[in-house]
Amino acid sequence: MTLIAWQDVEAAARLLEPVIRRTPLVASRVLSERTGFQVLLKCENLQRTGSFKPRGAYNRIANLPAADHEHGVVAASAGNHAQGVAWAASALGIRSTVFMPIGASLPKLAATRAYGATVHQVGDTVDHALAAAREFADHTGATMIHPFDHPDVVAGQATVGLELLEQMPDVQTVLVPLGGGGLLAGIATVMHHRAPHVRVIGVQADAAAAWPDSLDVGKPVALQWMSTMADGIAVGMPGVVPFEHVAKYAADVVTVDEDALSGALLLCMERAKLVVEPAGAAAVAALLAHGPEGLGVTGPVCAVVSGGNVDPLLLTRMIGHGLAAGGRYLAMRITIPDRPGSLGRMLAEIGRVGASVFEIAHSRTGAWLAIDEAEVAITVETRGRTHRDEVLEALRASGYTVRVQD
Repeated sequence: MTLIAWQDVEAAARLLEPVIRRTPLVASRVLSERTGFQVLLKCENLQRTGSFKPRGAYNRIANLPAADHEHGVVAASAGNHAQGVAWAASALGIRSTVFMPIGASLPKLAATRAYGATVHQVGDTVDHALAAAREFADHTGATMIHPFDHPDVVAGQATVGLELLEQMPDVQTVLVPLGGGGLLAGIATVMHHRAPHVRVIGVQADAAAAWPDSLDVGKPVALQWMSTMADGIAVGMPGVVPFEHVAKYAADVVTVDEDALSGALLLCMERAKLVVEPAGAAAVAALLAHGPEGLGVTGPVCAVVSGGNVDPLLLTRMIGHGLAAGGRYLAMRITIPDRPGSLGRMLAEIGRVGASVFEIAHSRTGAWLAIDEAEVAITVETRGRTHRDEVLEALRASGYTVRVQD
């Protein structure tokens, strides 16, 4: 396969300049203090349609032969790519059809339609939608717009790297959320040609990490199973085109767990005032989970925030998960004597150490309880991990049997 040339990136940048936002770099004091290095966030969550995807989609569709325009384009996606294709096709005056899983979130469905696409919901997964999209392309002549596995898509995504290098010329490390690989491949290409000293690191979710094994064996390898809240980077196998670029330009890959992802999302909201989806927070999660030593950071860092299209219902659950992971919620089951005043005394002890009750349920009928015992299921708000430990220590010192709930 022929790697994209520097001229391809420059051409994509010229093509995209009139239509794509030059997204800002936002300094993160909290991450800079934690790592000891300057950390800036490249905010692609503020891009058109809420992610970096329109860059590659527009570059791909704009480069189609004129003869292909009348047949339109087709794509399969559960979210960001769907919106990117719909917006890009409409901006270019080309008809678009998008196949999405039946379970796709309502906000993403509504946004994709609002950007001008005809949307069909098919099957339970993106793979089902992809099969339907390919069948549609075969029958209608529509051009399939792949989310990452095409040189024009990689060249379009590379403009993220071109921008951040112009905005942050002293950058030493770039962290990039990694799914199929188009964004990582594009940024690695830019750094190879213009700043070869910069380390480029892709970040995958632990439970959806196809890249480490693929890089080990030297070719894309499919996962047998994956499950992560970061659906934007939940891709079962790296793309052939991105893989060649990532392998050639020696980009590194690390993984992060679900607690790190939710904690990063919460940090972005609280400290940077950015609404970010779980996949979009992966680069921040890597800084939190691995630290500068684990990542080999030696200078200023840019963490790419790749998207902000998060379902409000998922966001609510993510905030709760992130608070718990960060020691801000403590869920417990506490055994107390089944006597008048016992519940009040236990709550007074919790109040004494400065915790605030969030939710509580009292039971006297559990089969595991002695005849003179009751159990309280309680969630309290704490001020971090140290305070959380103080609450537990105080309750146990007062003679209560406490079981922490994960």
